Amino acid sequence: MASSTAATRIPLLGSRSRPSRPAPAGGRAVERIALLGVLIGLFGELHPALDQWGQRSVDARLKDLHGRHLVHLDGTPADGQDPDRADEATTTADALGRRHAALHVAAYTAGQFAAAVVATRALGYRVPVRALLAGAAVNGATHLVIDRREPLLHLARWTGHLGYVEHCTAARVGADGVVRAEPSGPGSALFELDQSLHRAIGVAAAVATTWLATRSS
Repeated sequence: MASSTAATRIPLLGSRSRPSRPAPAGGRAVERIALLGVLIGLFGELHPALDQWGQRSVDARLKDLHGRHLVHLDGTPADGQDPDRADEATTTADALGRRHAALHVAAYTAGQFAAAVVATRALGYRVPVRALLAGAAVNGATHLVIDRREPLLHLARWTGHLGYVEHCTAARVGADGVVRAEPSGPGSALFELDQSLHRAIGVAAAVATTWLATRSS
């Protein structure tokens, strides 16, 4: 008479049973971490290209103009001493500076938004438009404020970095051959503070975009 015995599964050496996390929660965490990594990489690594190569020379030169005095549209003072320019349009330095800062930020934000859409969709992930727009708004609005320079100087003063800004300036040779100290632009401490702040805010924008994109998944 043949006897049947129940099959017994022998546990592997060193194995132990572990409580498993619910799959949906674990999958959501992995999704969020992956998307966050992609967005931080995009916002951070594309920032120098969009902020430098993507910026027009005229915007870089005029975006930090301040003052209520009148200037021509090329930024030169409209003091009435040049009769050949008497009929040219003028505006205040504040208005001209804001205009060129806004034009730069618009181009920067559009490039960042387009890159995020293309990269995430190429990887098979569709980020909701509202989430990308929120991240673009964070980056764009803060970029505009920082690039107007006076708010950045106030922040440097408030955090105790004004001495750094005043000490590390850049030497520029003017058209007249005279070397002048320039507190802003490449080679200066203010430029370094500007770039580091943009990239730090890019991380916050990536976190906000990720949260909005995945909160209902």
